[in-house]
Amino acid sequence: MSRTTTEAANGAYWDVEPSATEGRERIRAKIGGLHCSLCTGTIEKAIGQHPGVDKVAVSLTHEQALIEYDPSRTRPEELLQTLKDIGYTVWDPRKIRSFEEEEADLVRERNRLITASGLSVVTIALMLIELFGHTGWKWLPWVLGASAAVTVFGLAWHILVMAFQSLRRGILNQHVMVEATSFAGLAGGIYGLTAAPEGFPTGGFFAVAVLAENYHIFSEWLSLIVRTRSSQSVKRLLDLQPDTARIVTNEGERELPIAQAKVGDRVRVRPGERIPVDGKVVSGHSAVDESFVTGEPVPVEKDEGQSVVGGSINGFGTLVVEVTAVGEQSFLAQVIRHVEDARALKPGILHLVDRVLRIFAPSVLLLAVGAFALWTLGPLLVSGEPDLDRAVFAALSVLVMGYPCAVGIAAPLAIVRGAGAAANEGILMRTGEAFQAFRQVRTMVLDKTGTLTEGHFSVREVEAVSSERSEVLALAAAAEAHSEHPLAQAIVDAALDQGLEVGDSDDFEALSGRGVRARIGTDIVVVGSPRFLERSAVEINDLKARVNELETQGRTVVLVARDDKLLGAIALGDEIRADAHETVAALRERGIVPVLVTGDNARAAERVTSTLGIAEVRTGVLPDGKAEIVRELQKKGRVAMVGDGINDAPALMQADVGIAMGAGTDIAIESSDIIILGNKLSSLLVALDISSRSYRKTRQNVILAFLFNGIGVPLATTGLVYPVWAMIAMIASVSAVFANSLWGRLSLLTEAVRSVGKTEPAT
Repeated sequence: MSRTTTEAANGAYWDVEPSATEGRERIRAKIGGLHCSLCTGTIEKAIGQHPGVDKVAVSLTHEQALIEYDPSRTRPEELLQTLKDIGYTVWDPRKIRSFEEEEADLVRERNRLITASGLSVVTIALMLIELFGHTGWKWLPWVLGASAAVTVFGLAWHILVMAFQSLRRGILNQHVMVEATSFAGLAGGIYGLTAAPEGFPTGGFFAVAVLAENYHIFSEWLSLIVRTRSSQSVKRLLDLQPDTARIVTNEGERELPIAQAKVGDRVRVRPGERIPVDGKVVSGHSAVDESFVTGEPVPVEKDEGQSVVGGSINGFGTLVVEVTAVGEQSFLAQVIRHVEDARALKPGILHLVDRVLRIFAPSVLLLAVGAFALWTLGPLLVSGEPDLDRAVFAALSVLVMGYPCAVGIAAPLAIVRGAGAAANEGILMRTGEAFQAFRQVRTMVLDKTGTLTEGHFSVREVEAVSSERSEVLALAAAAEAHSEHPLAQAIVDAALDQGLEVGDSDDFEALSGRGVRARIGTDIVVVGSPRFLERSAVEINDLKARVNELETQGRTVVLVARDDKLLGAIALGDEIRADAHETVAALRERGIVPVLVTGDNARAAERVTSTLGIAEVRTGVLPDGKAEIVRELQKKGRVAMVGDGINDAPALMQADVGIAMGAGTDIAIESSDIIILGNKLSSLLVALDISSRSYRKTRQNVILAFLFNGIGVPLATTGLVYPVWAMIAMIASVSAVFANSLWGRLSLLTEAVRSVGKTEPAT
């Protein structure tokens, strides 16, 4: 399956890819300007009106639209132009927006808010002056009218455009609601200036227009800052991917963007660097850390003719790699493509809120018309004279009380606040699904290496045949001192930790995949695998039984010989995480069944399962097999998957909740809903608590929002609520939702506000 990213003449970007449905294509676009759940509904309805569009899914938390359509009936340019027409921006889906770009948006919206708030303060002050009897100031209503006009047609022009475009398509959303409120206020104010009797609250009507627009600007900015601050740590993590390659040409080397690398180019990779492309080694020798593919910590020796995967980390040697795949054909891109489809999903409660909101705005508008008719026609039939003041007050108050922003932000704010709280604990909650599903998980699939274990080797046992153990370790360390292999480094570190003297060596020779040979003084010391020493004519029978025993325990064993005489063995192991036992026990106490799934053999897995008390284990499992096991377990209930490598990505994607360890690979991170940055397994328990608390806050917010509207709108139909007080009540309602979303820590908001405009990301 191929995919192309296209830029149209109108500046819109999109990814086009084949759909699973024959004769259909899909486009994936990044969207800017999303505010609340009503925005997603607006986009889904506007795009869905196009002929040939089969499906539209918009994710608020990922700011992305996934559109499936018939290419014979509509074009991507037309679909995305609709997005731009209704006031949203479309940006390159290949890029993750930088901190600086997001900060520029925040600064722009903050400046707009400051100006609007200044006009609101002036408007309220003048309105109060008018209310308290200074009617002799004939210029005062005109100043209030000018303030309203500047706000509606100047500062909030973007809201007016979005409302017009939505209304033109028959969509009634929050933008239409706020403009209906504002224009009703303007109409009442103009009536007061031109034809109203003395004492008519002209200033109050203009004030409603100003405050309605100002509040919408405020809620836009506040939602933006909460969402931005909760996601930037994820973006900084994903920005670590290499983006350049050192191309070797006849004229020398040039460092170019990855996008400019072509098949057949030669790329030089220095020690310690991440390999930027898929390719074949044409020169050099090294050990390459491919744990992000294999899930195992032991680097793979690479010689001429062997393949390397872009994203793996080069070890001690310099490699020249001939590019064999770039762009969409690369290994990483192909895996990422399978990951991206999950990004437009929403948790169940957001689906419920969306469905309610789609009938909410039309209902409020009908109630406003009905309230106006009630207080116009009712008194007319009873007394022969309509109560116009009460009718206008009732209609305007219904519009104000029925403003649906509180409902629209109720669930997303609780989700992004939960993401912020998790980030403070070193946990990144990337999707709304994590908050919905994690608390309901009944089975947790755990990878072994790098998840339950530390993911790196250390010396566990030293066995001696004809010398002291310290001598065996010291000689091995001296021979391995020039090696960059992780096993060698573990041996050297162990010797130094024990205070042993690591001597100098000469004539060092590393033998790919087998071991090392070096001269120490006048002796030749060989360190390597049992098979390597046997092939080197070293008799190893004295330790064969012990080697088998150690390997049964999951150890990696190297033998040490001097002048073809066996001295001893060193067993290295990948240790179980210190907090693994406590975490697994706590999961069982919560009713969650732990299942170990690993590509290792049964002997290596048995040591972990017996130590941690995990009853269910699957060994020798390939990446596709992990996903199949997750599917099998999902028949019994919700399943979470915890892993750290590319081999875990299919299972992370298949699981109801995918959890990646932060030291894992970029693709594991991209496949996951939750990222454990600090690599503490106990963070799983913290994430479970945050998931439950966030979902509880989501429900509380939704109840608060609907309770306000459920009480406020019927009360407003009586015409006894002054529109300005209705506006204050509406502000109080949304402020309550914001305050509840902050979980009682208002300092989080003030800190985020103070950080706007700084040049570095907040930590």
